Amino acid sequence: MDESAFHAFYQQTSKPLLRYLLAVTCRRDLAEDLLQESYCRFLTASLPEMDARQAGNYLFRIATNLMRDRWRQMREDALPDSAVEAASPALPFERRLGVRQAFGRLKQRERQLLWLAYVQGCNHQEIAHCTGLRAGSIRLLLFRARRKLADLIGGGWHRGDRQPAKEVCE
Repeated sequence: MDESAFHAFYQQTSKPLLRYLLAVTCRRDLAEDLLQESYCRFLTASLPEMDARQAGNYLFRIATNLMRDRWRQMREDALPDSAVEAASPALPFERRLGVRQAFGRLKQRERQLLWLAYVQGCNHQEIAHCTGLRAGSIRLLLFRARRKLADLIGGGWHRGDRQPAKEVCE
């Protein structure tokens, strides 16, 4: 890949990849380190000819593998207080806070799957390729992650109410 092609590829993929890494790790410093290392590994890999979508999926796979390696090293399940805001800015603040808190309570794998499916718009095959999971497992894992997120969000909302329960916003 020549310099101009890489620059165009970087412009196209760096922001989505950073948002993905931030959403899954909830740590800016770690996400930025993983972003940089992902591009370094991408550039040093001897790759077959692939289109832009395949190259992007390969880059996400590298980042996912690097995250998995870091999780093994750190053995952290707790989220830091500096978790990033992954919700849409169009939602009211209280609702974004509830979604963010619920998203933060998910396991890292669940956050990863939901982000790839609903923010990145990846299909099941692409998610399988990025995560190393079997494509046949993705549907069930996504279903469970969606249900868990809905339960977490629903647990902080009064039935029939559009306002969040007090404990979610405090």
